[in-house]
Amino acid sequence: MSHAHANKDQLLARTRRIAGQVAAIERAIADEAGCAAILHQVAGVRGAVAGLMDELVAEHLQSHVVAPGLSDAARAQGGDELLAAIRRYAK
Repeated sequence: MSHAHANKDQLLARTRRIAGQVAAIERAIADEAGCAAILHQVAGVRGAVAGLMDELVAEHLQSHVVAPGLSDAARAQGGDELLAAIRRYAK
């Protein structure tokens, strides 16, 4: 995913925030926090992962599907990769 190098620091920061959110859920469960609080934390993680996915999909689309100069074969491969990732994510 060479196109992510330019955005690497931001992607890593985002991923680390998500890891922190997941760790907070683990602590909340271990500490027997209220169900509503844990549900809100899980919803926050889901939103954060969705935002990360949106950013990665957009980068992949720009770099491997619509970028000028790509061959038809490269565009097709980029599109197939993107479709496979979206289908897997949607399950």
